[in-house]
Amino acid sequence: MTTTLRLANLALLVLFPISWFAPLLRAGYLPLFGLSEISVLSGLASLWETDVALALLVTMLAVFAPYVKTIGLALVQFDLASPRLLPVLAFIGKLAMADIFLIAVYVVLAKGVGVGRVETGWGLYLFTGCVLASMAISAVERHASPETRSQNTKSVPDSVETPNTRITISATPSPVTSASTVTKPAPTE
Repeated sequence: MTTTLRLANLALLVLFPISWFAPLLRAGYLPLFGLSEISVLSGLASLWETDVALALLVTMLAVFAPYVKTIGLALVQFDLASPRLLPVLAFIGKLAMADIFLIAVYVVLAKGVGVGRVETGWGLYLFTGCVLASMAISAVERHASPETRSQNTKSVPDSVETPNTRITISATPSPVTSASTVTKPAPTE
């Protein structure tokens, strides 16, 4: 199961950039003039020219939030970051879903006005699928049993023994771990 989650998460590292270039929408004013394809990146380029604050917000929600979350989850899955990072990644994932809502509102408003024509493109489904898959992977990872996590981590011995010294490590109720050293008497001959 963990291998499948890791592979799915790594696949998202490839699929997210593809979804940024893929056509989200095809829009035009009149059916006679044809429809222009709008991708995440072309939409961001247009926003930078008109509204920098909105462009920054959409860039954070559409590009950085999902990718940072995917990278963070990969780091947790490969034991390069602490599982305590998972709640933060879940919050970032919710931010990443906000741009899907903005696109849906845009489509509804454009169709409601009736001046132009808007069609969804395959990139919208790819992008939505990537965001939803990322949310599902992090939910499964967050609810993984402690036994599964402990199987994936390297075990630390509770004692180390040399010919004249034995070091025992024991957990105390506090978050601090204590260690004690006991020196064995030298063997008598």
